[in-house]
Amino acid sequence: MPNRLGLAAAFLLTAVLAGCTHPAPRAATSSPPARVSAGATTAGPAAAGPATFPGPDGARARWVIQENDRPGTTAWEIHGSHAGIAGFASLVYAREDQRVTLYVSTTGPWFRAQAFRMGWYRGKGARLIWTSARVAGSRQPACQVKSGVNMVACDNWSPSVSFTVTQAFVQGDYLIKLTGPGNRQSYLPLTVWDPASTATYVIKNDVFTWQAWNFYGGYDYYQGLGSCPPDVYPICSRARVVSYDRPYAAEQGSGNFLGLEYPLVKWAEQHGLDVTYATDLTVQEHPGYLLRHRVLLSLGHDECWSMTERQAAVTAYDHGANIVFFAASPVLRHVRTQPSPFGPDRELVDYRDSAADPLDGKGNPRQVTGNEWSNPPSSWPEYDFVGDTYAGFLEPGLHVGFRVADASAWVFAGTGLRDGQVIPGVIASDVDKFDKAYGQPADDQILGHSPIPPGLGQTSIGAFFSDMTYYTNAATGAGVLDTGTNNWIPALDDHSGCHAGGICESTMIQRITGNILRLLGQGPAARHQPSVPNWRQVTGQ
Repeated sequence: MPNRLGLAAAFLLTAVLAGCTHPAPRAATSSPPARVSAGATTAGPAAAGPATFPGPDGARARWVIQENDRPGTTAWEIHGSHAGIAGFASLVYAREDQRVTLYVSTTGPWFRAQAFRMGWYRGKGARLIWTSARVAGSRQPACQVKSGVNMVACDNWSPSVSFTVTQAFVQGDYLIKLTGPGNRQSYLPLTVWDPASTATYVIKNDVFTWQAWNFYGGYDYYQGLGSCPPDVYPICSRARVVSYDRPYAAEQGSGNFLGLEYPLVKWAEQHGLDVTYATDLTVQEHPGYLLRHRVLLSLGHDECWSMTERQAAVTAYDHGANIVFFAASPVLRHVRTQPSPFGPDRELVDYRDSAADPLDGKGNPRQVTGNEWSNPPSSWPEYDFVGDTYAGFLEPGLHVGFRVADASAWVFAGTGLRDGQVIPGVIASDVDKFDKAYGQPADDQILGHSPIPPGLGQTSIGAFFSDMTYYTNAATGAGVLDTGTNNWIPALDDHSGCHAGGICESTMIQRITGNILRLLGQGPAARHQPSVPNWRQVTGQ
Protein backbone atom coordinates (compact mmCIF):
# COMPACT_ATOMS: atom_id res chain seq x y z
CA MET A 1 0.00 0.00 0.00
CA PRO A 2 1.50 3.35 -0.97
CA ASN A 3 2.60 5.79 1.68
CA ARG A 4 0.36 8.80 2.19
CA LEU A 5 1.45 12.35 2.81
CA GLY A 6 1.00 13.56 6.36
CA LEU A 7 1.27 17.28 5.69
CA ALA A 8 -1.54 19.72 4.96
CA ALA A 9 0.46 22.73 3.93
CA ALA A 10 -2.47 25.08 3.58
CA PHE A 11 -2.84 25.16 7.33
CA LEU A 12 0.53 26.55 8.32
CA LEU A 13 -0.50 28.86 11.09
CA THR A 14 0.87 32.27 11.96
CA ALA A 15 3.04 31.98 15.05
CA VAL A 16 2.31 34.03 18.11
CA LEU A 17 5.53 33.67 20.00
CA ALA A 18 5.41 36.59 22.39
CA GLY A 19 3.65 36.43 25.74
CA CYS A 20 0.18 37.89 25.72
CA THR A 21 -2.15 39.07 28.66
CA HIS A 22 -4.26 39.24 32.38
CA PRO A 23 -7.56 40.64 34.05
CA ALA A 24 -13.86 40.11 35.86
CA PRO A 25 -17.85 40.33 34.66
CA ARG A 26 -21.23 41.95 33.99
CA ALA A 27 -24.78 41.01 33.11
CA ALA A 28 -26.08 40.17 29.66
CA THR A 29 -26.76 43.12 27.42
CA SER A 30 -29.83 41.69 25.71
CA SER A 31 -32.93 39.93 26.95
CA PRO A 32 -33.06 36.17 26.26
CA PRO A 33 -35.49 34.68 23.78
CA ALA A 34 -38.03 32.13 24.87
CA ARG A 35 -36.10 29.03 25.94
CA VAL A 36 -36.36 26.39 23.21
CA SER A 37 -34.38 23.16 23.07
CA ALA A 38 -33.63 21.88 19.61
CA GLY A 39 -36.45 19.59 18.60
CA ALA A 40 -38.81 20.96 21.27
CA THR A 41 -42.28 22.40 20.68
CA THR A 42 -42.60 26.18 20.49
CA ALA A 43 -45.58 28.18 21.68
CA GLY A 44 -47.14 31.59 21.21
CA PRO A 45 -48.43 33.47 18.15
CA ALA A 46 -44.96 33.95 16.66
CA ALA A 47 -44.36 30.22 16.89
CA ALA A 48 -47.59 28.99 15.29
CA GLY A 49 -47.23 25.66 13.54
CA PRO A 50 -44.97 22.68 14.12
CA ALA A 51 -41.61 23.12 15.79
CA THR A 52 -39.87 21.38 12.91
CA PHE A 53 -40.92 20.90 9.30
CA PRO A 54 -39.36 20.06 5.92
CA GLY A 55 -37.83 22.75 3.75
CA PRO A 56 -36.10 22.95 0.37
CA ASP A 57 -32.65 22.74 1.97
CA GLY A 58 -33.41 20.30 4.76
CA ALA A 59 -35.39 19.93 7.97
CA ARG A 60 -36.18 23.36 9.45
CA ALA A 61 -36.72 24.43 13.06
CA ARG A 62 -38.95 27.33 14.03
CA TRP A 63 -36.64 28.39 16.86
CA VAL A 64 -33.71 28.80 14.44
CA ILE A 65 -35.84 30.91 12.10
CA GLN A 66 -37.04 33.09 14.98
CA GLU A 67 -33.56 33.42 16.44
CA ASN A 68 -32.07 34.62 13.17
CA ASP A 69 -34.87 37.13 12.68
CA ARG A 70 -33.64 38.93 15.79
CA PRO A 71 -31.52 42.06 15.28
CA GLY A 72 -27.91 41.26 14.58
CA THR A 73 -24.74 43.28 14.62
CA THR A 74 -21.46 43.53 12.74
CA ALA A 75 -19.67 44.64 15.91
CA TRP A 76 -18.27 41.11 16.22
CA GLU A 77 -15.93 41.70 13.29
CA ILE A 78 -12.25 42.50 13.67
CA HIS A 79 -10.92 44.89 11.05
CA GLY A 80 -7.30 45.48 10.32
CA SER A 81 -4.39 44.15 12.34
CA HIS A 82 -4.85 42.83 15.83
CA ALA A 83 -2.24 42.45 18.55
CA GLY A 84 -1.61 43.06 22.21
CA ILE A 85 -4.40 40.87 23.56
CA ALA A 86 -5.17 37.15 23.62
CA GLY A 87 -7.03 34.71 25.81
CA PHE A 88 -8.58 31.30 26.31
CA ALA A 89 -11.59 29.90 28.15
CA SER A 90 -11.77 27.36 30.96
CA LEU A 91 -14.23 25.27 28.91
CA VAL A 92 -14.22 24.18 25.27
CA TYR A 93 -18.01 23.79 25.35
CA ALA A 94 -20.58 24.68 27.98
CA ARG A 95 -24.27 24.26 28.83
CA GLU A 96 -26.72 26.51 30.64
CA ASP A 97 -25.79 27.30 34.28
CA GLN A 98 -22.11 26.47 33.83
CA ARG A 99 -19.49 29.02 34.85
CA VAL A 100 -16.87 29.98 32.25
CA THR A 101 -13.62 31.69 33.22
CA LEU A 102 -11.53 33.65 30.75
CA TYR A 103 -7.77 33.94 31.03
CA VAL A 104 -6.60 37.06 29.21
CA SER A 105 -3.21 38.63 28.67
CA THR A 106 -2.92 42.17 27.31
CA THR A 107 -0.37 44.92 26.99
CA GLY A 108 -3.14 47.46 27.51
CA PRO A 109 -4.48 48.98 30.74
CA TRP A 110 -7.96 47.45 30.38
CA PHE A 111 -10.21 45.31 28.18
CA ARG A 112 -13.79 44.17 27.71
CA ALA A 113 -15.12 40.76 26.71
CA GLN A 114 -18.22 40.38 24.53
CA ALA A 115 -19.93 37.09 23.65
CA PHE A 116 -21.42 36.95 20.15
CA ARG A 117 -23.63 34.10 18.97
CA MET A 118 -22.63 33.41 15.39
CA GLY A 119 -25.33 32.89 12.75
CA TRP A 120 -27.19 34.75 10.01
CA TYR A 121 -29.12 37.50 11.83
CA ARG A 122 -30.50 39.28 8.76
CA GLY A 123 -27.05 39.20 7.19
CA LYS A 124 -25.21 40.82 10.10
CA GLY A 125 -23.60 37.50 11.08
CA ALA A 126 -23.93 37.52 14.87
CA ARG A 127 -25.96 38.68 17.87
CA LEU A 128 -24.45 40.22 21.00
CA ILE A 129 -25.39 38.17 24.08
CA TRP A 130 -23.15 39.39 26.91
CA THR A 131 -20.68 42.16 27.68
CA SER A 132 -18.34 42.28 30.67
CA ALA A 133 -17.55 45.36 32.67
CA ARG A 134 -14.24 47.06 31.91
CA VAL A 135 -11.55 44.78 33.35
CA ALA A 136 -8.10 45.90 34.45
CA GLY A 137 -5.54 44.56 32.00
CA SER A 138 -2.21 42.95 32.73
CA ARG A 139 0.45 40.97 30.94
CA GLN A 140 0.35 37.33 32.02
CA PRO A 141 3.63 35.43 32.51
CA ALA A 142 5.26 33.70 29.58
CA CYS A 143 3.66 30.36 28.76
CA GLN A 144 5.75 27.36 29.68
CA VAL A 145 7.04 24.74 27.24
CA LYS A 146 7.17 21.19 28.60
CA SER A 147 10.39 19.56 27.53
CA GLY A 148 10.28 16.20 25.80
CA VAL A 149 6.80 16.74 24.36
CA ASN A 150 7.11 20.45 23.42
CA MET A 151 3.72 21.30 24.92
CA VAL A 152 3.01 25.01 25.25
CA ALA A 153 0.73 25.61 28.26
CA CYS A 154 -0.41 28.87 29.82
CA ASP A 155 -1.71 27.21 32.97
CA ASN A 156 0.44 29.69 34.91
CA TRP A 157 -2.00 32.47 33.95
CA SER A 158 -4.42 33.96 36.49
CA PRO A 159 -8.20 34.24 35.92
CA SER A 160 -9.31 37.50 34.36
CA VAL A 161 -13.11 37.48 34.14
CA SER A 162 -15.93 34.95 34.55
CA PHE A 163 -19.56 34.65 33.47
CA THR A 164 -22.41 32.16 33.82
CA VAL A 165 -24.04 30.64 30.76
CA THR A 166 -27.58 31.88 31.31
CA GLN A 167 -30.74 31.34 29.23
CA ALA A 168 -29.60 34.30 27.15
CA PHE A 169 -26.88 32.07 25.69
CA VAL A 170 -28.94 30.26 23.07
CA GLN A 171 -27.18 27.08 22.03
CA GLY A 172 -24.76 27.72 19.19
CA ASP A 173 -21.25 28.72 18.20
CA TYR A 174 -19.86 31.74 20.03
CA LEU A 175 -16.92 34.02 19.50
CA ILE A 176 -15.92 35.95 22.58
CA LYS A 177 -14.31 39.15 21.39
CA LEU A 178 -11.63 40.71 23.57
CA THR A 179 -11.24 44.45 22.99
CA GLY A 180 -8.91 47.00 24.52
CA PRO A 181 -7.56 50.45 23.66
CA GLY A 182 -5.16 50.90 20.78
CA ASN A 183 -6.83 48.43 18.41
CA ARG A 184 -6.18 45.53 20.77
CA GLN A 185 -8.69 42.85 19.76
CA SER A 186 -8.89 39.11 19.33
CA TYR A 187 -11.29 36.20 19.71
CA LEU A 188 -11.65 33.06 21.71
CA PRO A 189 -14.24 30.41 20.75
CA LEU A 190 -16.89 28.68 22.87
CA THR A 191 -19.60 26.21 21.89
CA VAL A 192 -22.84 26.28 23.88
CA TRP A 193 -24.68 22.96 23.65
CA ASP A 194 -28.08 21.58 24.59
CA PRO A 195 -27.78 18.20 26.35
CA ALA A 196 -31.51 17.55 25.71
CA SER A 197 -31.33 18.12 21.96
CA THR A 198 -33.08 15.81 19.51
CA ALA A 199 -32.40 18.03 16.50
CA THR A 200 -31.99 16.67 12.99
CA TYR A 201 -28.43 17.88 12.42
CA VAL A 202 -25.45 17.95 14.79
CA ILE A 203 -22.93 20.60 13.76
CA LYS A 204 -19.66 19.36 15.24
CA ASN A 205 -16.94 21.96 15.75
CA ASP A 206 -13.56 20.50 14.95
CA VAL A 207 -11.78 21.57 18.13
CA PHE A 208 -9.30 18.67 18.13
CA THR A 209 -7.86 19.71 14.78
CA TRP A 210 -8.02 23.41 15.68
CA GLN A 211 -5.68 22.62 18.57
CA ALA A 212 -3.51 20.24 16.53
CA TRP A 213 -2.65 23.14 14.20
CA ASN A 214 -2.43 25.77 16.95
CA PHE A 215 1.07 27.26 16.68
CA TYR A 216 0.66 29.60 19.66
CA GLY A 217 3.96 29.64 21.53
CA GLY A 218 5.87 28.03 18.67
CA TYR A 219 4.73 24.40 18.64
CA ASP A 220 1.96 22.23 17.23
CA TYR A 221 1.81 18.70 15.81
CA TYR A 222 3.25 19.84 12.47
CA GLN A 223 5.76 22.56 13.36
CA GLY A 224 8.23 23.45 16.05
CA LEU A 225 11.16 25.67 16.92
CA GLY A 226 14.72 24.52 16.40
CA SER A 227 16.53 22.62 13.67
CA CYS A 228 15.70 19.12 12.49
CA PRO A 229 17.24 16.74 9.93
CA PRO A 230 16.09 17.70 6.43
CA ASP A 231 13.62 15.55 4.53
CA VAL A 232 12.42 13.75 7.66
CA TYR A 233 8.70 13.78 8.31
CA PRO A 234 7.08 14.32 10.76
CA ILE A 235 9.42 17.11 11.83
CA CYS A 236 11.41 16.27 14.96
CA SER A 237 10.68 19.54 16.79
CA ARG A 238 6.90 19.07 16.69
CA ALA A 239 4.72 18.94 19.81
CA ARG A 240 3.62 15.54 21.03
CA VAL A 241 1.04 17.05 23.39
CA VAL A 242 -0.88 20.31 22.90
CA SER A 243 -2.94 22.20 25.45
CA TYR A 244 -6.27 24.03 25.49
CA ASP A 245 -4.74 26.17 28.24
CA ARG A 246 -3.48 28.69 25.66
CA PRO A 247 -4.95 31.05 23.06
CA TYR A 248 -5.32 30.13 19.41
CA ALA A 249 -2.81 31.66 17.02
CA ALA A 250 -4.94 31.23 13.89
CA GLU A 251 -7.68 33.44 12.50
CA GLN A 252 -7.43 36.17 15.12
CA GLY A 253 -7.81 33.67 17.95
CA SER A 254 -10.87 31.81 16.58
CA GLY A 255 -8.99 28.58 15.85
CA ASN A 256 -10.08 27.54 12.37
CA PHE A 257 -13.73 28.43 12.98
CA LEU A 258 -14.05 31.53 10.83
CA GLY A 259 -12.46 30.17 7.69
CA LEU A 260 -13.48 26.52 7.70
CA GLU A 261 -16.73 26.30 9.69
CA TYR A 262 -18.55 29.61 9.99
CA PRO A 263 -19.74 29.74 6.34
CA LEU A 264 -21.75 26.55 6.89
CA VAL A 265 -23.02 27.66 10.31
CA LYS A 266 -24.20 30.96 8.82
CA TRP A 267 -25.78 29.23 5.82
CA ALA A 268 -27.57 26.63 7.97
CA GLU A 269 -29.02 29.30 10.25
CA GLN A 270 -29.97 31.50 7.30
CA HIS A 271 -32.05 28.59 5.98
CA GLY A 272 -33.52 27.85 9.41
CA LEU A 273 -32.19 24.32 9.58
CA ASP A 274 -32.93 22.14 12.60
CA VAL A 275 -29.40 22.22 13.99
CA THR A 276 -27.75 21.66 17.32
CA TYR A 277 -24.13 22.27 18.28
CA ALA A 278 -21.37 20.09 19.69
CA THR A 279 -17.60 19.63 19.57
CA ASP A 280 -15.25 16.68 19.26
CA LEU A 281 -14.96 16.79 23.03
CA THR A 282 -18.74 16.84 23.50
CA VAL A 283 -19.06 13.64 21.49
CA GLN A 284 -16.16 12.02 23.36
CA GLU A 285 -17.52 12.89 26.79
CA HIS A 286 -21.17 12.13 25.89
CA PRO A 287 -20.93 9.30 23.32
CA GLY A 288 -24.66 8.51 23.40
CA TYR A 289 -25.51 12.05 22.29
CA LEU A 290 -25.33 11.25 18.56
CA LEU A 291 -27.93 8.49 18.85
CA ARG A 292 -30.69 11.10 19.30
CA HIS A 293 -29.95 12.82 15.99
CA ARG A 294 -30.28 11.93 12.32
CA VAL A 295 -27.19 13.53 10.79
CA LEU A 296 -23.67 14.24 11.99
CA LEU A 297 -22.02 17.13 10.14
CA SER A 298 -18.22 16.97 10.30
CA LEU A 299 -16.94 20.49 9.69
CA GLY A 300 -13.61 22.12 9.08
CA HIS A 301 -10.45 20.14 8.61
CA ASP A 302 -11.67 17.27 10.76
CA GLU A 303 -8.64 15.00 10.70
CA CYS A 304 -8.07 14.44 14.44
CA TRP A 305 -10.38 11.95 16.19
CA SER A 306 -10.13 10.21 19.55
CA MET A 307 -11.06 6.58 20.02
CA THR A 308 -14.22 7.28 22.02
CA GLU A 309 -15.36 9.94 19.56
CA ARG A 310 -14.86 7.58 16.65
CA GLN A 311 -16.65 4.73 18.43
CA ALA A 312 -19.59 7.06 19.12
CA ALA A 313 -19.85 8.02 15.43
CA VAL A 314 -19.62 4.39 14.31
CA THR A 315 -22.30 3.39 16.80
CA ALA A 316 -24.61 6.14 15.54
CA TYR A 317 -23.94 5.02 11.95
CA ASP A 318 -24.74 1.43 12.97
CA HIS A 319 -28.10 2.74 14.21
CA GLY A 320 -28.91 4.47 10.92
CA ALA A 321 -27.44 7.95 11.42
CA ASN A 322 -26.11 9.67 8.32
CA ILE A 323 -22.74 11.42 8.22
CA VAL A 324 -21.42 14.22 6.03
CA PHE A 325 -17.67 14.81 5.95
CA PHE A 326 -17.55 18.34 4.58
CA ALA A 327 -13.75 18.35 4.26
CA ALA A 328 -10.89 16.08 3.27
CA SER A 329 -8.73 13.81 5.47
CA PRO A 330 -11.40 13.14 8.13
CA VAL A 331 -10.54 10.61 10.85
CA LEU A 332 -6.95 10.47 9.58
CA ARG A 333 -5.06 11.40 12.75
CA HIS A 334 -5.35 9.62 16.07
CA VAL A 335 -5.51 11.66 19.29
CA ARG A 336 -6.42 11.11 22.92
CA THR A 337 -7.05 13.50 25.78
CA GLN A 338 -5.64 13.83 29.28
CA PRO A 339 -6.20 16.31 32.12
CA SER A 340 -4.37 19.59 32.59
CA PRO A 341 -4.06 21.59 35.83
CA PHE A 342 -7.21 23.44 34.71
CA GLY A 343 -9.44 20.40 34.29
CA PRO A 344 -10.14 17.08 32.54
CA ASP A 345 -9.50 16.50 28.82
CA ARG A 346 -7.64 19.80 28.32
CA GLU A 347 -4.49 18.27 26.88
CA LEU A 348 -4.48 16.53 23.51
CA VAL A 349 -1.94 13.78 22.84
CA ASP A 350 -0.63 12.69 19.44
CA TYR A 351 2.92 11.37 19.29
CA ARG A 352 2.50 10.58 15.57
CA ASP A 353 4.89 7.70 16.28
CA SER A 354 3.58 4.53 17.89
CA ALA A 355 6.99 3.47 19.24
CA ALA A 356 7.48 6.84 20.97
CA ASP A 357 4.06 6.83 22.66
CA PRO A 358 4.38 5.79 26.34
CA LEU A 359 1.19 3.69 25.93
CA ASP A 360 2.75 1.49 23.25
CA GLY A 361 2.60 -2.09 24.50
CA LYS A 362 0.39 -1.10 27.42
CA GLY A 363 -3.40 -1.26 27.65
CA ASN A 364 -5.70 -0.71 24.69
CA PRO A 365 -3.70 -0.59 21.43
CA ARG A 366 -6.34 1.71 19.95
CA GLN A 367 -5.21 4.42 22.34
CA VAL A 368 -1.66 4.43 20.93
CA THR A 369 -1.06 7.43 18.67
CA GLY A 370 0.74 6.47 15.48
CA ASN A 371 1.06 8.85 12.57
CA GLU A 372 -2.38 7.76 11.31
CA TRP A 373 -5.24 5.62 12.57
CA SER A 374 -4.24 2.97 10.05
CA ASN A 375 -0.79 2.51 11.63
CA PRO A 376 -0.20 -0.35 14.08
CA PRO A 377 -0.96 -1.05 16.81
CA SER A 378 -4.24 0.86 16.33
CA SER A 379 -4.60 -0.60 12.83
CA TRP A 380 -8.08 0.86 12.34
CA PRO A 381 -8.11 2.48 8.88
CA GLU A 382 -10.79 5.06 8.23
CA TYR A 383 -11.17 4.33 4.51
CA ASP A 384 -14.16 1.98 4.63
CA PHE A 385 -15.98 4.35 7.01
CA VAL A 386 -15.27 7.66 5.27
CA GLY A 387 -15.64 6.22 1.77
CA ASP A 388 -12.57 8.10 0.50
CA THR A 389 -8.82 8.12 1.06
CA TYR A 390 -6.60 11.07 1.89
CA ALA A 391 -4.72 11.81 -1.33
CA GLY A 392 -2.59 14.89 -0.61
CA PHE A 393 -2.95 18.64 -0.97
CA LEU A 394 -2.85 21.53 -3.36
CA GLU A 395 -0.26 24.18 -2.60
CA PRO A 396 -1.64 27.14 -0.60
CA GLY A 397 -3.74 29.51 -2.68
CA LEU A 398 -4.19 27.14 -5.62
CA HIS A 399 -7.62 25.94 -6.79
CA VAL A 400 -9.00 23.61 -9.45
CA GLY A 401 -12.54 22.98 -10.61
CA PHE A 402 -15.00 20.36 -9.37
CA ARG A 403 -15.84 17.99 -12.24
CA VAL A 404 -19.28 16.35 -12.22
CA ALA A 405 -19.05 12.57 -12.53
CA ASP A 406 -22.72 11.55 -12.25
CA ALA A 407 -25.07 14.39 -13.14
CA SER A 408 -28.13 12.11 -12.84
CA ALA A 409 -27.50 11.68 -9.10
CA TRP A 410 -29.87 13.25 -6.58
CA VAL A 411 -27.12 15.53 -5.27
CA PHE A 412 -27.16 17.58 -8.51
CA ALA A 413 -30.93 18.06 -8.68
CA GLY A 414 -31.85 21.60 -9.71
CA THR A 415 -28.33 22.53 -10.79
CA GLY A 416 -28.67 21.87 -14.51
CA LEU A 417 -25.16 20.41 -14.49
CA ARG A 418 -24.07 17.76 -16.99
CA ASP A 419 -21.50 14.97 -16.78
CA GLY A 420 -18.01 16.36 -17.18
CA GLN A 421 -19.06 19.94 -16.48
CA VAL A 422 -16.80 21.86 -14.12
CA ILE A 423 -17.68 24.17 -11.23
CA PRO A 424 -14.62 26.45 -11.09
CA GLY A 425 -12.49 27.02 -8.02
CA VAL A 426 -14.04 24.48 -5.64
CA ILE A 427 -11.11 22.14 -5.01
CA ALA A 428 -8.31 23.45 -2.77
CA SER A 429 -6.12 22.51 0.18
CA ASP A 430 -6.41 18.85 1.28
CA VAL A 431 -8.19 16.39 -1.00
CA ASP A 432 -9.55 12.85 -0.80
CA LYS A 433 -9.85 10.33 -3.62
CA PHE A 434 -11.38 6.92 -4.23
CA ASP A 435 -8.72 4.23 -4.38
CA LYS A 436 -9.70 0.58 -4.57
CA ALA A 437 -6.34 -0.46 -3.09
CA TYR A 438 -7.38 0.99 0.26
CA GLY A 439 -10.53 -1.10 0.55
CA GLN A 440 -13.15 1.58 -0.11
CA PRO A 441 -16.81 0.62 0.34
CA ALA A 442 -18.10 -1.59 -2.48
CA ASP A 443 -21.23 0.56 -2.75
CA ASP A 444 -19.32 3.80 -3.30
CA GLN A 445 -20.91 6.15 -5.79
CA ILE A 446 -18.52 8.73 -7.26
CA LEU A 447 -20.39 12.03 -7.58
CA GLY A 448 -17.44 14.24 -8.47
CA HIS A 449 -14.14 13.13 -10.00
CA SER A 450 -11.82 16.11 -10.32
CA PRO A 451 -8.32 15.73 -11.77
CA ILE A 452 -5.52 17.80 -10.27
CA PRO A 453 -2.85 18.73 -12.81
CA PRO A 454 0.78 17.88 -12.03
CA GLY A 455 2.71 20.57 -10.22
CA LEU A 456 -0.24 22.08 -8.35
CA GLY A 457 0.13 19.98 -5.25
CA GLN A 458 1.65 16.94 -3.60
CA THR A 459 0.45 13.35 -3.55
CA SER A 460 2.05 9.97 -2.98
CA ILE A 461 -0.70 7.58 -4.08
CA GLY A 462 -0.64 7.71 -7.86
CA ALA A 463 -2.98 9.70 -10.09
CA PHE A 464 -4.10 12.86 -8.31
CA PHE A 465 -7.86 13.38 -8.02
CA SER A 466 -10.39 14.86 -5.65
CA ASP A 467 -13.45 12.61 -5.43
CA MET A 468 -16.84 13.32 -3.88
CA THR A 469 -18.17 9.95 -2.72
CA TYR A 470 -21.45 8.64 -1.33
CA TYR A 471 -22.32 5.18 -0.04
CA THR A 472 -25.19 3.67 1.90
CA ASN A 473 -25.54 0.69 4.22
CA ALA A 474 -28.35 -1.61 3.14
CA ALA A 475 -28.64 -3.15 6.61
CA THR A 476 -28.94 0.03 8.70
CA GLY A 477 -29.90 2.51 5.97
CA ALA A 478 -27.13 4.93 6.97
CA GLY A 479 -25.51 7.10 4.32
CA VAL A 480 -22.07 8.69 4.31
CA LEU A 481 -20.95 11.50 2.00
CA ASP A 482 -17.44 12.95 1.70
CA THR A 483 -17.03 16.15 -0.34
CA GLY A 484 -13.37 15.33 -1.09
CA THR A 485 -11.94 18.80 -0.43
CA ASN A 486 -11.22 21.14 2.49
CA ASN A 487 -12.58 24.01 0.44
CA TRP A 488 -16.23 22.93 0.30
CA ILE A 489 -17.38 25.06 3.23
CA PRO A 490 -15.37 28.16 2.22
CA ALA A 491 -16.82 27.80 -1.29
CA LEU A 492 -20.34 28.24 0.14
CA ASP A 493 -19.52 31.89 0.74
CA ASP A 494 -17.07 32.54 -2.11
CA HIS A 495 -18.66 34.80 -4.73
CA SER A 496 -15.43 35.63 -6.53
CA GLY A 497 -16.30 33.15 -9.29
CA CYS A 498 -19.73 34.61 -10.05
CA HIS A 499 -19.56 36.15 -13.49
CA ALA A 500 -22.25 36.85 -16.07
CA GLY A 501 -22.85 33.84 -18.27
CA GLY A 502 -20.71 31.50 -16.17
CA ILE A 503 -21.24 28.94 -13.43
CA CYS A 504 -21.30 30.65 -10.04
CA GLU A 505 -19.29 28.56 -7.60
CA SER A 506 -21.15 29.58 -4.44
CA THR A 507 -24.61 29.21 -6.03
CA MET A 508 -23.86 25.67 -7.16
CA ILE A 509 -22.23 24.61 -3.89
CA GLN A 510 -25.17 26.00 -1.92
CA ARG A 511 -27.67 24.10 -4.07
CA ILE A 512 -25.72 20.85 -3.77
CA THR A 513 -25.34 21.35 -0.01
CA GLY A 514 -29.08 21.88 0.29
CA ASN A 515 -29.71 18.66 -1.63
CA ILE A 516 -27.37 16.78 0.71
CA LEU A 517 -28.98 18.07 3.88
CA ARG A 518 -32.51 17.65 2.56
CA LEU A 519 -32.01 13.97 1.75
CA LEU A 520 -29.99 12.99 4.79
CA GLY A 521 -32.29 14.91 7.11
CA GLN A 522 -35.14 12.57 6.22
CA GLY A 523 -33.55 9.68 8.09
CA PRO A 524 -31.50 6.66 6.99
CA ALA A 525 -30.48 7.65 3.48
CA ALA A 526 -30.66 4.21 1.87
CA ARG A 527 -34.44 4.19 2.37
CA HIS A 528 -34.72 7.19 0.04
CA GLN A 529 -31.63 7.22 -2.20
CA PRO A 530 -29.43 4.13 -1.96
CA SER A 531 -26.02 4.63 -3.49
CA VAL A 532 -25.51 3.38 -7.03
CA PRO A 533 -21.96 1.98 -7.29
CA ASN A 534 -20.23 3.51 -10.28
CA TRP A 535 -16.60 3.67 -9.21
CA ARG A 536 -15.44 1.16 -11.80
CA GLN A 537 -16.87 3.21 -14.65
CA VAL A 538 -15.69 6.56 -13.28
CA THR A 539 -12.19 5.66 -12.08
CA GLY A 540 -11.37 2.66 -14.29
CA GLN A 541 -10.10 0.73 -11.25
